[in-house]
Amino acid sequence: MRIVFAGTPEFAVPCLRAAAGKAEVVAVYTQPDRPAGRGRGLAPSPVKLEAVQRGIPVLQPENFKSALSKQALRALKPDLMVVVAYGLILPQSVLDIPVHGCWNVHASLLPRWRGAAPIQRAIEAGDTRSGVCLMQMEKGLDTGPVLLAQALDIGANETGGQLHDRLSALGAQVLADGLGLLRASIRLPAYPQPDEGVTYAHKIDKTEARLDWSRPAVALANRVRAFNPWPMAEAQLAGERVRIHGAVALDEAHAALPGTVLRAGRDGIDVACGTGALRLRVLQRDGGKAITAADYLNARRDLRA
Repeated sequence: MRIVFAGTPEFAVPCLRAAAGKAEVVAVYTQPDRPAGRGRGLAPSPVKLEAVQRGIPVLQPENFKSALSKQALRALKPDLMVVVAYGLILPQSVLDIPVHGCWNVHASLLPRWRGAAPIQRAIEAGDTRSGVCLMQMEKGLDTGPVLLAQALDIGANETGGQLHDRLSALGAQVLADGLGLLRASIRLPAYPQPDEGVTYAHKIDKTEARLDWSRPAVALANRVRAFNPWPMAEAQLAGERVRIHGAVALDEAHAALPGTVLRAGRDGIDVACGTGALRLRVLQRDGGKAITAADYLNARRDLRA
């Protein structure tokens, strides 16, 4: 079975390994090298690094609009194309090239959280369940029928990074199961997604990282978890901008203005919100590293008063 794999970020790397363990990966498609780091030099994607290490040919077209790009894919004679967080929307003319079409590994329980940031949006919304769907791709954005699905619980204090790693591993497992069935000539039933329950996980903008103290504490705590490790929540705390790595919501009544420090101690710094209070446990000052609230207060003794 000849597979073409398309993916870009670290999330897709375990799936590439799973595909290579089940079939011949004849080529890997990934996004063009992008500027990264302080020097803004061109950096290869994690998927490209994995493919090069495995000796798999890498292709990096800007898109599939040209006839030449489609011709190059057709020349690979793929039985299947596996797409995992590739970053490009594939036209129908590309989806039709592989014998078995294109499969997508998506990090949500579809139709909830179609789109670019399903992991972060699930945590931000306070979801307690997530999972992975193996989907037969069609022209719409994550609208295709589901071939296999696996669910898992989201931990009460789980961050976006932690859930990312668990779903990445689960996605590789689900893909391996699907490829095993396909190799055994077992046709996977395709279940159309229901019309009800559709939500969209819009791409995260860095401006969303700034916390608004007038919002409920529960919503802010969820955002802190969702945006760890990127883009990392930030807020003004007693006149200083800090990044917030860890926080919990407190269900307490108060009459203080949002943003007021209610109390500060070894357990954390409690800040008044529109409803309830947010206890900051791990913070980061500009130019510093992440530290506990107790260590932060050693430098901000004015907050103890």
